[in-house]
Amino acid sequence: MSSIDIDLAFTPALELAKLILDRQITPLDLTQLFLERIEKYNSKLGSFFFVAKKAALRDAEKKTKKLNTISNLNYLPPFFGVPIGIKDLNSVVNMPLTYGISALKNNVASYDDEVTKRLKNAGFIILGKTATSQLGSFPYTEPPGFLPSRNPWNLDYTSGGSSGGSAAAVASGMCPIAQGSDGGGSIRGPAGCCGLVGIKPSRGRVSNAPMGDYQSGISSNGPIARTVSDAAALLDIMAGYTKGDPYWLPTSKTSFLEASKQVSQPLTIAFSHYIPPFLETELIIKKTIQKTALLLESLGHHLEEKCPSVEALIDPFTVIWQSGVEAAGLPLSILSPLNIWLQQRTVTAGEYLQAVHKVQIFSRKLVSFFDTFDILVLPVYLHQPIKVGEWSDLSPEKTLDKIINWISPCPAFNASGLPVISLPMGYDDLGLPIGIQLVGKPADELALIRVAAQLEKINNYQMLIPNSVSN
Repeated sequence: MSSIDIDLAFTPALELAKLILDRQITPLDLTQLFLERIEKYNSKLGSFFFVAKKAALRDAEKKTKKLNTISNLNYLPPFFGVPIGIKDLNSVVNMPLTYGISALKNNVASYDDEVTKRLKNAGFIILGKTATSQLGSFPYTEPPGFLPSRNPWNLDYTSGGSSGGSAAAVASGMCPIAQGSDGGGSIRGPAGCCGLVGIKPSRGRVSNAPMGDYQSGISSNGPIARTVSDAAALLDIMAGYTKGDPYWLPTSKTSFLEASKQVSQPLTIAFSHYIPPFLETELIIKKTIQKTALLLESLGHHLEEKCPSVEALIDPFTVIWQSGVEAAGLPLSILSPLNIWLQQRTVTAGEYLQAVHKVQIFSRKLVSFFDTFDILVLPVYLHQPIKVGEWSDLSPEKTLDKIINWISPCPAFNASGLPVISLPMGYDDLGLPIGIQLVGKPADELALIRVAAQLEKINNYQMLIPNSVSN
């Protein structure tokens, strides 16, 4: 593979779209490039559960023919001919939909969900279905019957979860951009582990149609990308109301992509290297949060070290989260041991509704924190990525405790429906990226994107090519 091919594999999606419109490269060229990289690297990274080689090439040939025969390219959609990966919790017609369950490898979807429709309408070419933890339950992606999803920066470590396949695919140059979903950190965690930008949108920003809502609005689809502007542009594509949605927001007056080009006004920003009552943060992450605060101050923002407690959320959120396994309605025989254990902890309908009530009361208090602050800066996770299989021999009780402590900065913002963007700020001694997250006011992705773009520009983080996939 030539150096030109490698450079293209790590070129942001918006730049690839422009190269196509400028007729410097064709959709077929790009699709072949990424399919070749998937064939070469997926066996050691476990990023894709399913590769739609024939369908992707057919779509790429069709789009290349169109590109070569029309004169006015202004009418083409914004990501015409750009390849993308879609997480295997989302439905793509005529592709497997496994939810990370090996027994469902032959379960072929009969429809496109709303997010998939919007990605297709934007001109994307779907390369395949990216790896997820089973039912999206866990912050690492190691479902039985599939290859574990590994971190391209260090193959001994996890790419995160549950959108671990999407993040590993983008970070390794197997696709330029990807869709993920986040019910407790499942976009932010993998983006943080793999050195990428991830956005968990506000509740109601992205439709979940035609499906309903199993867990009281804690989960949302969102983008995983190499840059803030790529993530913002993909959010523009994904956002919008669909008839019958249980939650919705009005269309933003400014596009998210445009916000990534704007300068933020001075804001009042809170920051913390932990989230009470979870106090044990890895030293490198503490230093990264402090570095972020100093950078924000240098940009003219007012910083205060402060963070609300999430202690009242832990038990009720855990009830709602674990109920997703029972809601899936699948037989125990096809589930992993940890998901079986979670399903057997079934709560009554009354206990579930009590948990929802407690989460909503907590969320009102959490949202009031943003009466004083415009943004809250936190770690994504309290320590760096775990090794692949590191917790596999622990009891379910100990594993759950490990998960809760590791991901503790994330779930409160699923519970409250607040928007969050994660972005990389550096590397540790193992070469693993370090991620932070910015939490915003209700429905205010615009402010987050402006500030994230400022940080991206001023920070000395370099988007390098992982050694594991550089030849």
